[in-house]
Formats: sequence, structure tokens, C-alpha cells
Amino acid sequence: MQTILYKAADRGAANFGWLQAKHSFSFGQWYNPALTNFGALRVLNDDIVQGGGGFPTHAHDNMEIITIPLQGALQHKDSTGGNGIINKNDVQIMSAGTGVQHSEFNASATEAVNLLQIWIFPKDKNILPQYDQKTYDPKVRINKWQTIVSGTPSETTLTIQQNAVLALLTLQTSHTITYSTQYPNSGIYLFVIDGEITINNTALTKRDAIGITLTNNISIQATATAEILLIEIPML
Repeated sequence: MQTILYKAADRGAANFGWLQAKHSFSFGQWYNPALTNFGALRVLNDDIVQGGGGFPTHAHDNMEIITIPLQGALQHKDSTGGNGIINKNDVQIMSAGTGVQHSEFNASATEAVNLLQIWIFPKDKNILPQYDQKTYDPKVRINKWQTIVSGTPSETTLTIQQNAVLALLTLQTSHTITYSTQYPNSGIYLFVIDGEITINNTALTKRDAIGITLTNNISIQATATAEILLIEIPML
């Protein structure tokens, strides 16, 4: 097993007034040559959008984009016809493919929205763009992995165009859980949304992350109840 520790304090930062962002990997005007990607995982942004703020219509292509609201609600509109509000416990996916234009605005004029936006390189380029979203019950992920996104089509998860898995977990204090990779040649990227965990004798706290390679199985223990995002991702 090999690991790379990504401390929350080492993330890039941007403040535009209406937007406060933390970048796990190089993004926008923030560039760190040591933090450009983890395998096919290209972007993990931790954004706070103030009431009334948002991202005006802009274009993407050949990228799998996943949005996970942690607090508040986000209004989405795109050129595929996708149009709706995503709330906490909702997950949105957009395969940009040959090209898509979209906008994302805080659905509230007064309350901030906090979201994670994740970009993953697709396995095939220039596919037909698509959009989808789904609501997940948070009680299902207490001490159990809840798969929210997968490269394998399923009625219970959102599907993206990559051999990847995204799963959420609420791991209660002193509980231990394992994870086994579902695809060959995968790495595992663990992002601690909140709480405290230990993995491979390494302690992680809120917004810390760890990249894990050269193993198919991991074991995690919560030293304080933790909210965790796991991303299984092809290593390029």
C-alpha cells in the first residue's frame, strides 16, 4: 500500500466575495504542480456560494462532473434540458461529452450553499452529453457504504462514463469498516467531510484527504463520528 496525505490546510483558496472556494487540486488561478490530479480525479472543489450568487452560463466538454450539496440548495440549468434544484442529500451528475453549457446558482437569496464539485476524466471522449440527479437517504449510509455514483449502470446509483465509484459513509465513533475496489487498476481517494478517522496509522480530520494505491482493500476506523466521501478512481 502506498499513500499520499492531502491536508486541508494545503488546499488552494479563492475568494470572490460571492464565492469562497477551496481547491484540492490545481484549479483556476491556483496552480500547484504537485497537486494536479489523483489518477482520473482532476478536480475536487469545496465551494461556499453566498445567497444570490452563482456561476453564470459557461461551457465544459469531455469531463464527468459530479455535484454534492452539503448545505443549502443549488439551482441548475443546462443545454441538455436539465433544469432543477439540488438539495443536501441530492447528487447531480453531468457528462459534458461533446460540449454542454450550464449555470449553477444558489437557490436562496439569503442563505449560503456549500457544495463539493468533482471532475473526473471520462474513459471515452466526445460522447452525447447527459444530465441526471438522485436523492439519497442519509440513514442508509450509517456504518455502511452508500454508493451514489458508479461506472456500472444501476437503478440505485447515478452512472458516469468512467470506471469509478463514489460512495458516502457516516462512520460512528469506534466503528471500523473496510472497502474493496470494484475495478482493476484503481486507486482510492478518501475525503473527510467532517469528523476524525484513522487509516493505515494515519489520522485524518475535517477536510483532510488521503490517496491510496497498490492495494485492493482498506480498513478505516472512526475516532470521532465521521462523514466520508470515497472515490475509487482509475490511476492514469
